[in-house]
Amino acid sequence: MYEMAASLTPESYESIATAVFIEMAMAGVTTVGEFHYLHHQMGGVPYADPNEMSHALVRAARTAGLRLCLLDAGYFTAGFDEQPLHPVQERFRDPSIESWLERVRMLSTSYHNATDVVVGLAPHSVRAVTMQGLRILGQRQVPGIPVHIHVSEQPAENQECLEATSMTPTGLLAESGLLGQHTTLVHATHLTESDIELIGSTATRVCFCATTERDLADGLGPAAALSSAGAPLCVGSDSHAVIDLFEEARGIELHQRLASGRRGLFAPSDLLAAATTGGSASLGFPDGGLMVGSPADFLVLDRDSPRLNGAPGAELLDAVVFAATASDVTDVFVGGNRVVTDGEHPGWPGARHALRDHLVER
Repeated sequence: MYEMAASLTPESYESIATAVFIEMAMAGVTTVGEFHYLHHQMGGVPYADPNEMSHALVRAARTAGLRLCLLDAGYFTAGFDEQPLHPVQERFRDPSIESWLERVRMLSTSYHNATDVVVGLAPHSVRAVTMQGLRILGQRQVPGIPVHIHVSEQPAENQECLEATSMTPTGLLAESGLLGQHTTLVHATHLTESDIELIGSTATRVCFCATTERDLADGLGPAAALSSAGAPLCVGSDSHAVIDLFEEARGIELHQRLASGRRGLFAPSDLLAAATTGGSASLGFPDGGLMVGSPADFLVLDRDSPRLNGAPGAELLDAVVFAATASDVTDVFVGGNRVVTDGEHPGWPGARHALRDHLVER
């Protein structure tokens, strides 16, 4: 990963991002929340335009035809004891929390009138931003601007946070004023009962990434308890080992079955909402679904696919949520514009070759 990160230029970054975003579009994704880390040149030297890499991402999303919530990542330390970053991670780091927020403010101004781009904040985790930095962020973050942060992904993070601050990561975020509807906690796997109560009572959102959480052996998060407590749920593809939001959505229910030994903790409609309107809301875009006044973002599935063929109308929602895959997507519309037709994206042939060529060269 670091070898790849060290090799990227604005041009190659845009090329690779375009390929990934097109792949996501073909999988039925209309809106992407991108954790954007690569801000600077090697050694942390800013580009002439300090947001040049961000603009490359925006161009990539527009080429793919997607809406983009660019979650600008804040990354300052390698641990609670403020360990120095890996050399390539200097590309991630701004000189201070204040300079990071100012750079993001400049970026947000560039897209103030855009309907297809939202700029948000992504402090990577409570171990990558100091306690003082989190407090400054809590004081200065603008209401309505999305904030996404990795929380309690592994038990070691919890233990280190407790030892350093006498608080859990969730407790530290609450103390910093960062919980609430504007914030989405990514993973939230290892939570205490008090954490769940805090998250639910503040209507803080939680993003589960089932394929990544099982791939990394991180564990099974308390999705049912969080939902019952009042936390809205959404899903993400995260590591992109698999880009299939159907699998991510049903993963919420299937993981809960493994953890509880019971079925049916989530209705199919709830899982579908997590993959659609829930995700849109977490990224600062309209979340009304297909209704007057909302963007016409929708996809078409192949009713004749082996997974959906024969499903009666009354059971079609169940079949879509628990059986469909990204390969069943035939057409995708974003804002009423068709970006995928019969499973094909017009930009994919070129993007595929550009991606392969960069990987081979590296």
